[in-house]
Amino acid sequence: MKNILVSGSTTFEMTARVEGFPLPYTPIEFEFEGVRSEISGVGLNLTKSLLTLGNNVKFCTIIGRDLVGEMILNRYAADGIPVEGVLQCVAETAHSCILYNSSGKRKIILDLKDIQETRYPMLPNYELLCKLDLAYLNNINYSRAFFPELKEAGVPIATDVHVVGSLEDEYNLEFMRESDILFLSNEEIFGAEQQFMAELIRAFENKVIVIGMGEEGALLFDRSLDLVRHFPAVKTRPVVNSIGAGDSLCSSFLHYYLKTRDSQEALQNAVVYASWKIGVDGAAFGFVNEQELAGIRAQYLG
Repeated sequence: MKNILVSGSTTFEMTARVEGFPLPYTPIEFEFEGVRSEISGVGLNLTKSLLTLGNNVKFCTIIGRDLVGEMILNRYAADGIPVEGVLQCVAETAHSCILYNSSGKRKIILDLKDIQETRYPMLPNYELLCKLDLAYLNNINYSRAFFPELKEAGVPIATDVHVVGSLEDEYNLEFMRESDILFLSNEEIFGAEQQFMAELIRAFENKVIVIGMGEEGALLFDRSLDLVRHFPAVKTRPVVNSIGAGDSLCSSFLHYYLKTRDSQEALQNAVVYASWKIGVDGAAFGFVNEQELAGIRAQYLG
């Protein structure tokens, strides 16, 4: 069991199934069993996944002093999500609306309310930090406050900057530069993943970089091995909703990498894990434990 700090967002998420993109205009459309609401967010998704895989997680997130915030606290307590670092210090909880179709394409509308202007007011003490095996910092503004303390304590840092297309991305620059393990999506660099990976390797000193490539799999860089390797996608079951695929790829990779220090084995497990997870609707569902994943991997990879 590893000790992991997760700093990241919690959102009230609504998902709606659509026929395709672009959306034709109609004043009303009935979609039975196609619309649902749930508690989600990158921070929660990472926390739930890492807990399911058997880790000890310190979860730091900000929610609102609203009805949704109260519902979240009650739900977290019932689900065994640690709530000591869940702070109600803004008026409203972040919301997201996600439209998705049967092929896995999705459109995310994210309303963070005033969270981007809010500082996380209760950083863990130095003694706790020194016991951490890893810290995952979601690229939300309040995560920035953790960098100095984590660096001083010598804690490895992982992050996911999600959709970036340039090293000049001012918002994500600190996250890209300061992380030991860096995740990102290929959505803004489609077709140029190898080139962008080379630029990242030259520009920063990350120990490991993973570029998620959706149905094309994932691209890995491991500095200790001087290795760049592509891992094809594994199809385990039909895709229902691809939202949360990146979070599941990241969380499962971190789990297995901390356990084995073998980046290639960790990413192979993560590709299978992510494929299985997107067979359900909702970003905060579909996680499996180690034993379950071993069975899935054996079935589809032999």
